[in-house]
Amino acid sequence: MDVDQYFFKYSLKPFRGGVNIKEEIWIEKYRPTKLDDIVGQDEIIRRLKSYVKTRNLPHLLFSGPPGVGKTAASISIVREIFGETWRNNFIELNASDERGIDIIRHKVKDFARMAPLGDADFKVIFLDEADALTNDAQSALRRTMERYSATTRFILSCNYSSKIIEPIQSRCAVYRFKPLSAEAVKKRVRFIADEEKLIVSEEGLSAIEYVASGDMRKAINALQAAALLGDQVDEETIYQITSTAKPEEIRNFIKTALSGDFVGARAALDDLLLSKGLSGQDVVVQIHRAMMDLDISDQEKVRLIDRIGEIDFRMTEGANERIQLEALLAYFALSKSNTP
Repeated sequence: MDVDQYFFKYSLKPFRGGVNIKEEIWIEKYRPTKLDDIVGQDEIIRRLKSYVKTRNLPHLLFSGPPGVGKTAASISIVREIFGETWRNNFIELNASDERGIDIIRHKVKDFARMAPLGDADFKVIFLDEADALTNDAQSALRRTMERYSATTRFILSCNYSSKIIEPIQSRCAVYRFKPLSAEAVKKRVRFIADEEKLIVSEEGLSAIEYVASGDMRKAINALQAAALLGDQVDEETIYQITSTAKPEEIRNFIKTALSGDFVGARAALDDLLLSKGLSGQDVVVQIHRAMMDLDISDQEKVRLIDRIGEIDFRMTEGANERIQLEALLAYFALSKSNTP
């Protein structure tokens, strides 16, 4: 297919209100709008539904990794409590955009001091990525939560609850979202594939689940990217478009190094970095994921994972990725494991 044919096939689509219907971002198109649509968090959803029944909320703190349903749950519970007019008494702010004390003193406080509209008993402020707030901002937020608790409820979302100060945590009902299970990811991907008239092979589903690693956003983005290449989605396509090595390639790569063949492992590393386009961080993450599947002793796994963690820290601190990865391979090769 030449460039002109590609442009015609994937760009000239029906438009509605200036928006390209076919090219709509699927993570927004298929974002859950009610609690029942959220997959993989059954216990949390069951408890949140009890708030909907009473039409009342405490302050909430949602913690967990990205793409597991924290934002979807926050907006869904507000929609179900307030109904069609939910936007009148709801504001969403992202603390990573404005992380200082001013966002609390102005935007949050100004909205909190206003009376609820309509017949609502309270308003809801959703503060996403709240762990990005400075300590001063969190202290100001604590005072705002205390002062306006009669008319305003706060829903805080964060990746790490340990970064939220204790006075705020003690004022919230804390819900810890877990990474999504393989079955939960596959269930949602199958639903979207059916809606978009896509044929996804079982191997393709497994590849999407591996790439996503419990993150639904990654899974849906991978599916949409693969859909641009055709109506049939397979394993090869998923790994190519996400610049991810197949799990068996990583396992063979590690085994080559552990057998003492440093030169062979280095050649495999070149293929991962240069041919497949992985970053050094990607390679380290995939090596870590593959360790538990290797047929080596637990003591050996502990020793190797300890070194992987050290290399990951050095790279995070700015050390040269190539040198650090080769140092890791050298460590593996020197271990002279009897891994088959």
